[in-house]
Amino acid sequence: MNRRGAMPAILLSVGIGWGATQPLGKIATSSGHGPFGLIFWQLVVCVLVLGTISLARGRGLVLRRAALRFYVVVAVLGTLVPNAAFYVSVTRLPAGIMSILISTVPLIAFPLALILRSERFSFRRLIGLLLGLGGVAMIALPGASLPDRAMVAFLPLALVGPLFYALEGTYVARYGMAGMDPVQAMFGASVAGLLLCLPVTLALGQFFWPLPLGRPELALAASSSLHALLYATYVWMAARAGAVFAAQTSYVVTGAGVLWAMLLLGERFSPVLWLALVIMLFGVALVQPRSPARSPAGARDPKQGLECSA
Repeated sequence: MNRRGAMPAILLSVGIGWGATQPLGKIATSSGHGPFGLIFWQLVVCVLVLGTISLARGRGLVLRRAALRFYVVVAVLGTLVPNAAFYVSVTRLPAGIMSILISTVPLIAFPLALILRSERFSFRRLIGLLLGLGGVAMIALPGASLPDRAMVAFLPLALVGPLFYALEGTYVARYGMAGMDPVQAMFGASVAGLLLCLPVTLALGQFFWPLPLGRPELALAASSSLHALLYATYVWMAARAGAVFAAQTSYVVTGAGVLWAMLLLGERFSPVLWLALVIMLFGVALVQPRSPARSPAGARDPKQGLECSA
C-alpha cells in the first residue's frame, strides 16, 4: 500500500487508539488516588516517551524565554487544570459521556476566536455552535442518557476540560509555538507540567508510588503512553497529509471513545445519547474552519476536537 493509500488507515488507527484513553483514564481513577497524583505519573510517562522521540530526532529542549513561556502556559491550560477536572468528573460520569463532551472543544473555541477577532463570524458556524449546544442539552435532559440524575451536577465540571483546551488552542493559534515543532513543544510542556505538578501533588498529599502495578496503574501507563505515541503520529500525519485531513481524527476519537467505553467498561447508552452524538458531531463539522491555520510543522492543534493532555 502506498503512502497515500495508507493515510486513511493511519488516521483510523490514531483515532481509535486515542479514543481508548478516556475509559482507560476512568479505570485509572478506580485506584482512589487523587487527580494530581495521577497527573504526575501521567506526565512522567509522557516525558519519557516524548523525550525519547525528541532525542532520537536530535532535538532537545529549547530554553529560550518564548519557549519557556509556551511550556508553562500549555502545561497549565492543556494539562494541569483540564486533567484535574477530568479525573474528578470521570469518577462520577460514564466515560462515553466524557468522550462526547470532549468534542465541544471547537464549539467553545469559535466564540473565543470571535472575541479575540482572530476569526470572522459566519452563519454556518453559528448554526454548528447551536447544534453542539443542543447536543449537550440533550445529554442533560431528565432521563435522556445519564443513569443517575445527580450526575447532571458534574456536567459543568466535565466541560472545564474542553474550555481549557479551547483556551490553549486559542493561545497557540495566536502566539504560535515559539519556533518549535509540535513534538519538541509538547515535550517541553510535559517537562514544565511535571515540575509544576510535583509541589501541588505533595502539598495536597496526593503523591503515591505506582508499585506494585495493578489494573488502575497499568491503565494509567497505557493511556499516557498511547497519548504520547499517537500525538507524535498525528503530527507526522498532519505534516504529510495536511492539517485538514488530520483534523478528521477528532470524529473518530469521539465515536471510538464511546465504543471503547462499551467494550472496556460495559457502559450502555440510550437512543437519545446516540442522537445527541450525531447532532454534536455535525455541529463540530460546521464549526471547523474550512482552511485551518497550519503550524510551522504543518499540524493543526489536535486539541481542537481531541482530548490529548500534554
